[in-house]
Amino acid sequence: MLCSHNTQFSADLQGGGLHGPPFLLPEPQSQDRLEARIAAIVTPTLNDMGYELVRVAITGKDRLTVQIMADKADGSPIAIEDCEAISHALGAVLDVADPFTDNWSLEISSTGIDRPLTRAKDWNRFAGHMARAETVVPIAGRKRFSGIVLGADDRAARLRLDDGTEAVLPLTDIRRAKLVLTEALIAATAHSQPAN
Repeated sequence: MLCSHNTQFSADLQGGGLHGPPFLLPEPQSQDRLEARIAAIVTPTLNDMGYELVRVAITGKDRLTVQIMADKADGSPIAIEDCEAISHALGAVLDVADPFTDNWSLEISSTGIDRPLTRAKDWNRFAGHMARAETVVPIAGRKRFSGIVLGADDRAARLRLDDGTEAVLPLTDIRRAKLVLTEALIAATAHSQPAN
């Protein structure tokens, strides 16, 4: 069975705060910095295991949840066993790095079909499919965009909007972006899965 955005393997791990700065989640910039720090901590281990980091998200107030989304480097699907292996390895790495001041839990998941678009390679891989994006700062007077993915380079992603115009979204200004679940996306994803 494959992991998906609805099927996540969780491991409760106790974190303590001997290392790193105090953690205050309410401030978005503080959360962004912690997510970037976690990404830097876990990426080498993921890469050594044959996976790629897609996204780190931290949620919760009383008890933090660190959500790590990963892909296999070779593009093949992630199974529950992969999530378990990643969880055990990254749990140990994060326990040693100890970036938290409070208790925390770890969730590992695959990207799912309507995956987030976090890297230029994601934008290029899913060119031709529908996506929604939100930017941190307004671009051409707006922050929300929906359209057909045209691809990306190392600086910006491009969408063809419903009115036929093209939106160029600097990657550093994208707050979030994800594919829209459509029949075409489901068919393309099913076609790329190996037969059992």
